[in-house]
Amino acid sequence: VTDKFTESMYVLANEPSVALYRLQEHVRRSLPELAQHKSDMQSWEEQSQGAIYTVEYACSAIKNMTDSTVYFKSIDSLLKHAIAMKDQLNAAQG
Repeated sequence: VTDKFTESMYVLANEPSVALYRLQEHVRRSLPELAQHKSDMQSWEEQSQGAIYTVEYACSAIKNMTDSTVYFKSIDSLLKHAIAMKDQLNAAQG
């Protein structure tokens, strides 16, 4: 009985240390891979943020271009008026 009791106490006393050893072993094996995944994710996040900034900048430029159609129409009418005035001057000189 004492042998079985001693053996049971030994197993119970060492069980947590075996579990902690297994945890330590698992962490030591998996930590480099997890660190690499974290690094990859950070790199992808930076690339995504850059792409998002580029798209937002392009959308802003396109919106500004569509807002400037009024100015382009005004420039077009002024150019047509200038060409008509030049033709009138040429006709008056000729």
